This record gives sequence, structure tokens and C-alpha cells, in this order.
Amino acid sequence: MRSTPWNQRVALVLILASLVFPVAHAEVAGEVSRSDIAIGQPNVLPSQAVGLGNGKLGAAFWAADGLTIQLNRIDTLPYRRSPGQLVFPDLKIMTADRAFHGRVRLYDGALEESGGGVALNAWVDRDTDRVVIDLDGLPASTTQRIRLQLWAPRTPHAFTDGDAALLAESWRDDTLPGASGRSFGSLAGVRVLGRQVHAAVIDARTVEVTALPDSSGHLRVIAGAPAFDGSNTAREAIQQALSVPVDRTNTERWWHAYWTQALRIQATSADGVARYAETLRTLYLFAAAAHAGSAMPGAQAGIADLFSSSADDHFWDPAAYWFWNTRMQVGANLAAGLPGLNDSVFALYRNNLAAVKQWTLRHMDGREGACIPETMRFNGNGVEYESDRFRPFAIVTHSCDLSWTPTSNARTLTTGAEVGLWVWRTYLQTGDHEFLHSNYPLMAEAARFLLAYQKRGDDGLLHTSPSNAHETQVDVTDPATDIAAIRALYPATVAAAQALGVDADLSDRLLQALAKTPALPTMSSSTGSDAGAQVLAASADAHAPYQNGENIGLEAVWPYGLIGVDSALFPVAQRTYLSRPFKYAATWSYDPVQAAYLGLGDEAAKAIFELVQRYQVYPNGMAALLHDQPSEFYLEQAAVTALALPAMLAIEDNHHLVRIAPALPSGWTMRATVAITHGGTVEVEAVEGKLVSFAFEGEGDTPREWITPWAHAQVLVWRDGKPQASIDAPAGRFSFHPASGHVYRFALSEHAPVPVFDISADATVKSLGRASIGLTPPCCAPPAHYVWTQDK
Repeated sequence: MRSTPWNQRVALVLILASLVFPVAHAEVAGEVSRSDIAIGQPNVLPSQAVGLGNGKLGAAFWAADGLTIQLNRIDTLPYRRSPGQLVFPDLKIMTADRAFHGRVRLYDGALEESGGGVALNAWVDRDTDRVVIDLDGLPASTTQRIRLQLWAPRTPHAFTDGDAALLAESWRDDTLPGASGRSFGSLAGVRVLGRQVHAAVIDARTVEVTALPDSSGHLRVIAGAPAFDGSNTAREAIQQALSVPVDRTNTERWWHAYWTQALRIQATSADGVARYAETLRTLYLFAAAAHAGSAMPGAQAGIADLFSSSADDHFWDPAAYWFWNTRMQVGANLAAGLPGLNDSVFALYRNNLAAVKQWTLRHMDGREGACIPETMRFNGNGVEYESDRFRPFAIVTHSCDLSWTPTSNARTLTTGAEVGLWVWRTYLQTGDHEFLHSNYPLMAEAARFLLAYQKRGDDGLLHTSPSNAHETQVDVTDPATDIAAIRALYPATVAAAQALGVDADLSDRLLQALAKTPALPTMSSSTGSDAGAQVLAASADAHAPYQNGENIGLEAVWPYGLIGVDSALFPVAQRTYLSRPFKYAATWSYDPVQAAYLGLGDEAAKAIFELVQRYQVYPNGMAALLHDQPSEFYLEQAAVTALALPAMLAIEDNHHLVRIAPALPSGWTMRATVAITHGGTVEVEAVEGKLVSFAFEGEGDTPREWITPWAHAQVLVWRDGKPQASIDAPAGRFSFHPASGHVYRFALSEHAPVPVFDISADATVKSLGRASIGLTPPCCAPPAHYVWTQDK
């Protein structure tokens, strides 16, 4: 199968869907719109901003000073500086109206607002890097001011070009630790289509365009922010963004195609957790498309950078990518049938592989292969630099560095293995041979490094030491992450090499080392009724002090996938989860995912609820890093939920064994489609916590084994809607050999109940405990006869 660029694949889906399924768009639109963000009052705070994006350019919208829009790009490195903020001070006529309301229309990729007789429609163009704002109902005789501004200590060049106003700035990445020496910059320009347009420079950091609406009260504002590094003039760089005719339908078509391709999940439960989780997942998929990037992802360290509303402030090093905070996004994208969303992740590591190998050679005692730094700078260096902006002093750390102090990720060895495993899983799902060929070096070089790091001990086994159990134990022996990575990556690399017909010698060495790799470390539990029973440990040095709140023993369950339902360690892993040391301990907590993989559906639902209560503090559905210190918008919690929901309904323990509804929470009603290997999808329907049917469709004729909750069942089978011979499924388990190109449905009854979900034409605010998504209308309007002077 030949690889096709992500945007082209989305466009192709749209064309095919419009030809074959003309009615499907209304159904998809209704399902997606269940998660639209309702804005019932002016979102005047930056923390209440909502975001739009096209993969490279993003924008945050909030109602300060009428309307404020912050433009964001991912390539304004190493600081991720904003190209600027637009302010519409004369739109206070809209936001001052108590009847003001708005909506983020996810299906269209657009924001709409109205109030005071004014209507706003805004979107980020898919054709070129610009934000388009259409305003209707403006007083035709009132001048509108649109300001584009930056802030100290920024030093842009502010100038006008005809009826456009621009701010441009460039710099070199040559001062910070690990600097690339490359040139970067930011550029923004605003053009207004109206009457009596005039552009002016207000001061060194502010420009302004004024204009009258046309006679009907319409005004169009175009804010361009293309890539810019100072190698050409700002006028040349921004010309297309400001001058190409606007066609909103192209952007809408792209988003419609995207949602048609995305595998959707609907869920409801009496306690509201399921419905809220569905919304978080849909919002994550929306943000993931907005951050899809090109040569590098638009999100780093789990942060929704393209939705930023905090000027140039970033808590973590904006130049460094953290894979621990990215992998849940990679997994959620695959489960949703959207592998193209991960293209930029693989490009980041693939394009920097040579630099990573050089870093490894210099900092890991001359070892071959690639120790991909857990916190990797965009240029492949393992340097993380945290400025003193939010700290008493600046902090510098290194990842993959034997000479560094024993802290954080200095000896985290397994990031490359994780990246390599996601390469292999993507290939298993897509069958894309060209993709595997391009990205196989990530697998091979990660395996070579781990092979070079393993050392024979007195017991004849190959150990890793000193090594970190990610950030939780430092400089220990045989971290669970190392053992799991080796046991997962080595056979995957061998299989990939065989598929490509390469590296026979490496494959032999990996298989020999695999046979000498220790088992996963275990220890005696010290908690509750399980005290004394065996649980998975973080490392062979089980009682080494903890430095961070990560449940490292459960890494073998997910992401490494070594402990499936038939594993002797499955009950040990379940016990480990229930007695884990850190419960709901961070916005990125993998509790819901690992609970689902362990068949603990009610625990997974509880984890989603608890994490939402602690960390989801923003009305756009994003979470904070620390619940009591809101800062930037974080994608991680929504991405974890987006990964946990499909895992509740379909898990592939290996390439042929599929667990159906392995972790369905009590009382949940769900309809979901989940992507599995070999181009297959599974659609699962459940009502009130009971599996009622599932359907399978795949491109190949790979035999499958199914495990269901149907005990001692006679399973009815339909192929393309026609009844087939029933299957005996003792203990709910049966084998089936599907034929390619057909849809098979399995149920216990011909009249299985059908899940029903409400679809409202209006956007609604979603609430769960203390958390909410959206803003409710303002309360407490005074009586019509109220005179405020009487309260003096």
C-alpha cells in the first residue's frame, strides 16, 4: 500500500463519501455536534478561550476588549512565540448584550457568536495559514478598529503595506543550551475587506486597521500568519495569506471529510460520566486535527500550543518534546482510525535520527544505535531548558546522558523503543509498506542501542544498569520499563526486518538477547487485603525511593501490551492496579487506560471521573497540569479518555485475539467503532452495561479469535445482513475466519436492543461534578424596574 499525505487522504474520503453515502453527512454531523462547545456568556478570560486550528496555525478566541484572538504557530521556535494578538475593541456591542451566545461547531471547524444584533463567524483556513472573521449586523456608519499587537520584550518591525498592517520579527536559535543555530521568526498581518480601509502603525509593537462595514453591515477580517524565518521579506511571505480569495467551503469540506473518516463513539450513563467522556474524546479529536503539524507536532509536552491564550508564556521548555506526554495521543489517534494524525510525530523523530545517534554516541559512552531523549529538543538534542520565568532560577537537564546527575530522565532508555513500537503498530493497522520502510530505522536503531546497553550479569542474564524507571526511580537495575521495552521491541523489530527483507544479523542478535532478558520485576504488596501477594514492581530495586508519581509496574500492561487476558501475570497486574501507589496522580495519569486493558470497567469509569474532578478546569474541555495552579491548556487528559473509551470495547491482545467489551462499565450504553490490525474495524453496541452485538469488517482474511462477555452462548452471525450458521461460544470465546470485504455481525438475539442517543439542535453545556465544558448563560438578571442608584 502506498503512503498518501494526510490532507490528501482526508480529501479523498470526502469525495468517496459524497458519492456513495450522500445521507451519511447528516448523521455524522449530528453525532459530532453532541460535543459542540456552548458559550452562553462572554468568555472574557484568557482561561476561557476556545481554539481553532489547521494543523500549523492555531487561534485562541475570547471576549476580552470585545474580541481578542491570539495567533499561534508551532514553528516559532525555540520559544514558541505568538505572531500576535488581534483585538476588536468596537465589538463590545456584541459582548455587552446579556443575550450574547456562541458555539464552537466541531463538524465545520468554526466558531460562531452573536449579540447586540452582530453575528460573528470565524475559522482557520485549510488552504493557507490565516484566520478569517466574518462580521454581520454591524452599524454601517460606525468605524471598526482591528488592532494587531505584541508585548514587551518583543521587538517586531511594525509597518503597513497598502491597506494591510503587519508585525514581523526574526531571531536565531543560538543562545540557549542545545541551540540549533537555525533562524526562526514570527509574522502576522491583518487586512480588512470593507469601506474606507486605512492601515496605520500605532507604536513599535502595535498596528491597526480601521474600516467601515459595507452598506449591509458586513465586514471581513483576514489575519495571516504564515511560516517566517527572515530569509525573505515579510511582504513576500504573507502575500498569499492576505490576498488569495477566501473560500470557506474548502475548510468546511476538509472538516466534514475528517469527521467522516474518524471512528466515532457515543456513550451515555445515568451518572453522566459516559456522556462527558464522549465529549472529551470528540474535543480531543478536534484538537488533534488542529495540531496535526507537518514536520513536527503542533503539541509538545502534552500542551495544546496552538490554542494558547497566554501570550509567550510557557511553563515547560517550548523547544523540547516529551514522549510520555505524547504517546496517549498517538494511541488515541490509531484507535480512532486516524493514523495520519501521527505523521508529524514520526517525522520529528525520523528527521532527527542522525542527530540522536550522534547524541547517543557522545553522551552514552560511544554506544551504537539511538537513545531517543525522553525530553528531546526539536533538533534531536537531549537538552531541556526551563527558564526562570516561573522559577527562582533556570533549570537545565539532559536526557540519555550517562555523565549527567541521576535525576529525571538522564537515564531513561526506552523512549526510542516506544516510538519504534508505535511504528510497528501503525504498520500492523494500515499495512502501509512504504511507511514501515521509511520508519523502520527508528525501530532498528532503538533496538541496537538497548542491545548495546544490556550487560551480562553473574546469573547469565542481560541486565540494564544504571537506568531510570522513567522519572519514578533513578539509577536502578532492570526498570520495568526497560524489561517491557526489550520484550516488546525486539520481536517487533525482528518481524519488521523480515517484512522488509533486511537486517538478518541484527534479528539473530535480538532473538539471542531476548532469551537472556530477565522477567518483569515483581515485589510483595504492602497494602490492604493483598498484603504479601505479588505485584508488578517498578524495577529490580523495588524499594528504591520514588522521585515521581508514575505507576511504572503497569507499563507492561500499556503501552507495551505484554500482559493480555491469557497471561499468567494478568491477575498479578489487576492486583497491581488496585494497589498502585499513585491514584489519579496527574493530568496525564494512565489509570483509565490501564484499568480498561485489565478488564476493570468500573475502575476505568471511576478514574475518568476522578481525573476530570481534579484537573479539567477549563471550559474548552482542556485540563491543567496542576489542579490548584491553572496555566496552559493540556491535551493529555482528554487524550487519555479518548484512548480509554475504545479500550473498554475492543482490545487486541495479539494480532488475532480480540476481546470484545472487556471493560464495559456498569450501566453504560455505548455505540463505538474501534480500529484494529490488518485494516479491521469493530463496531460494538452495548445497552445498560451489557454487550448486545458487535460487527467486524476488514480488508484481509486473517483468522480471528474473539472473547466476549457472553457465557456459554450460541452466537448468531450475519454476513452483509444475511443470516449464517450460528457459532458455539463456550465461555464466550470462539474463532472465526472472515472473508475480505464483508461485514459480519454477531449477536445473541435477532432482536437485540439498539442503543439510543439524544441529538439536540442546540449546543449544551456539559457538567460532571465540579467540572463543566462550555459556559452557561449569565445568572441573576435584575428586575426590569431595578434602579441601581437606589442601592447607594
